[in-house]
Amino acid sequence: MQLANLGGRATIVVGDRALDVEKASNGALGPDPAVLYDLANHAELRRLAGAATAADLPAYDEKQLGPVSPRAGKILGVALNYRGHAEESGMPIPEQPGIFAKFTSSLTGPYAPVVVPVGIDKVDFEAEVVVVIGRTLRAVEPADVWQNIAGVAAGQDVTDRKEQWRKPLNQFTFAKSYDTFSPCGPLMSTVDEFDDPDDIEVVGWVDDLEVQRGRTSDLIFSVPELVSWLSRYVTLEPGDLVFTGTPAGCGVRRTPRLYLEPGMTLTTQVAGVGTMRNPISR
Repeated sequence: MQLANLGGRATIVVGDRALDVEKASNGALGPDPAVLYDLANHAELRRLAGAATAADLPAYDEKQLGPVSPRAGKILGVALNYRGHAEESGMPIPEQPGIFAKFTSSLTGPYAPVVVPVGIDKVDFEAEVVVVIGRTLRAVEPADVWQNIAGVAAGQDVTDRKEQWRKPLNQFTFAKSYDTFSPCGPLMSTVDEFDDPDDIEVVGWVDDLEVQRGRTSDLIFSVPELVSWLSRYVTLEPGDLVFTGTPAGCGVRRTPRLYLEPGMTLTTQVAGVGTMRNPISR
């Protein structure tokens, strides 16, 4: 299945058409997008999708798509999780994941503007595969992770590099959590949509320039390893988002450096999920 937050309502996407979950279930499932991220609802969602005829459904406006989990209780990111990104950063391959948080208020839709605050001139991009937690998890084994994932989406971990490295103490969370700095979407594809969920391609462009391309088979810590490790220390809950890392090519590591400026467009594609296009504005 492909699921979406369409205008703030839980939606099943059937081809290029939209099935409103509340209406299709006669109110048994409500309109809140949170119903999409609880795996306990997925059998009924599949039944509704199977009973729908695409020709009888309305088309939808992609501009109404919002972030896939708009009130995520936790957004967790991992630094240096692609070998190429670690190497381009001049860092040793980590032995354990390096984790940071992003504020929920930084979430925005897959076609909404990313707003660069006035006076900020070193805003970077990081195309990522994002996984959405589907059950409450504590100390889950790697072999059990995928069956507890509600779905996969695209994301951008936008960062103010100057703030990230402001002395005397480097820090990640605030610099990655400005309003609109976490576009996520456009759809959430359930795990069975992928031939191999451990080998998903992610590609990023700034305007017409391809800047990043990678596959999750190149992750240092795979999704099962990463989620298992996180769940040792933090209880994960339905709707939590895990940004799994970015491949080589982010702006600060390019020659010359490439930072986002108003008027640019940041495009992010995750195979099996779709393409986000976020204009950069002030």
